Amino acid sequence: QVQLVESGGGLVQAGGSLRLSCAASGRTISSYAMGWFRQASGKEREFVAAIDWSGISTYYAASVKGRFTISTDNAKNTVYLQMNSLKPEDTAVYYCSAGGLYSGRYSSSGYWGQGTQVTVSS
Repeated sequence: QVQLVESGGGLVQAGGSLRLSCAASGRTISSYAMGWFRQASGKEREFVAAIDWSGISTYYAASVKGRFTISTDNAKNTVYLQMNSLKPEDTAVYYCSAGGLYSGRYSSSGYWGQGTQVTVSS
């Protein structure tokens, strides 16, 4: 059983910053790679970033590379998404997931948090 709880969303101006947190729990949580996805109104859920618990391997969608940073705090079983230089098109509900990295691609194993809303104003 894996449980994920996101927090840290809110309203920011374009060019601003925000940090999202994902608190993870479960007996097997360390066996998963962690990822962030987002879903904007009227669009499909899309991949944002992924990381393994060692922090050695990180992956980013082209749309956020250079602006977002994913990291972990293993003592707290928490994954973070630091978002800088935010744009209105970053507006979405952001979800944390537990999954796997295969040949450099991230796939969710079906575990999701409840989501946290990020809104970026012009």
